[in-house]
This record gives sequence, C-alpha cells and structure tokens, in this order.
Amino acid sequence: MKQVFATSVDRRHVVSQLAGLLGPRLSVAQKDREEHSRDVCHHPPCAPDAVAFPNTNEAVAQIVVCCAENRVPVVPFGTGTGVEGGVVAVHGGICVDLSRLNQIRRVSFDDADATVQAGVTRNQLNSHLADIGSGLFFPVDPGADASLGGMAATCASGSSAVMYGTMRENVLGLTAVMPDGAIVRTGARARKSSAGYDLTRLLVGSEGTLGIITELTLRLARVPETISTVVCAFADMRAAV
Repeated sequence: MKQVFATSVDRRHVVSQLAGLLGPRLSVAQKDREEHSRDVCHHPPCAPDAVAFPNTNEAVAQIVVCCAENRVPVVPFGTGTGVEGGVVAVHGGICVDLSRLNQIRRVSFDDADATVQAGVTRNQLNSHLADIGSGLFFPVDPGADASLGGMAATCASGSSAVMYGTMRENVLGLTAVMPDGAIVRTGARARKSSAGYDLTRLLVGSEGTLGIITELTLRLARVPETISTVVCAFADMRAAV
C-alpha cells in the first residue's frame, strides 16, 4: 500500500507545534539535522525536517501523537552507531533523539538486574556498575558504545552472545511509546513467567517499527574472575575461512 505523508506546508505546521511543546529541545538547525541524517552504513544520508530531544516518556508520547495526527514520519535515534541505515530519514519527518533519557534508575545487586532509560549507553552502565562495586556488568557487546534502547530495538548481539545471549535474552521488560502515543510497560523482573503474550521480545528487534523504547530492565552478569585471550594465527585468508 502506498504511504501518504504530509506536505511540506503541513510539516512546517507540525514543527511549529512541537516547538511550542518542546521549546529549545526541538532543533531545525542544519548542523543537528545533518548529524541525524545517517549512521555508519553505506546508504546516502537523508536529513529529517527537525530533531527533537525529549527528556520524559510523556514528551516522547506528545511528539508521536502530534506526528501521527498529521501523517509525519517519526525516526527514533540512539547514538547513530547502527550499520543498516535504520535512522536515515528517507521520508524526512521528525527525528526523536533519545540521548537525554539517560538516567540509570535502579540497580539490584541481589537480583542482578538494572532499570535504565533508553539513552543510557553500554559503557555508561558498565562504568556505573564498576564505580559502585557491584561485581556486575552488562555483557552484550556489539562493538560500539551504543545506547541500550537502540541495542534493544535492533536486538544487538556481538561476540559475547555465545556466552550470554543477545539483547532478546537480556531484556526482562521495557517501556515503550506506541504509535497512538500510549505508554506501555511490558515484562517483569521475574526470571520466568508464562502469563500473557511475550510483548517484550516482540518489541526487542522491531527496529522502531512498533514503538519507541524509552526504558528497559536488563539482566546483568557477574564479572568473570579471570579473562584470557587466545590468538589463532593463519597463513592467509583462505586458511582462516
């Protein structure tokens, strides 16, 4: 089915509305739009019409409602470290930068879990866990200091997934803003539950197509007592393959 989006005139109206809601947390500056036009993929950049920097779930919901009512695309943005072009605004619209949702809400030593906002990065969480002497760390490592919300949205993995699993196995629950602006909370801190649909794992890996993830409860792992590195040398590429 062909998608029908708002005209440039309508988009200016939406940008004006959002400016009234967000104030300085909405930018139409060329520099900000260019910085949010790409990730590290090979796809050509496409700039959004404006960049929003919400700092609450409610602000994200307001943005989504305004854009939905006016048929303006919404592009969630974490740190721009993706490699598949998921943040490239091919139809323009409003880029929702979640970097200001960056609070670590809670860490439980006994239960080995933590609740964080979506803009918290992997390194930020692990530094905090080390600073408080928790003996815990978040093990999923995609090779970049990505935001944890973005890692959940893309179901990030990495070499440590062999031992600890991907984001799908390490997100216990989350908060997300739906396309109609509803704020939903899924999952629980319980390690096992068969109650209802597994909406958490439906949203993990959905790439922002089902909703905007704003908060996560994550499974943590104990820091290994020792770490060893093994190097395997090969004469050439063919031998390695």
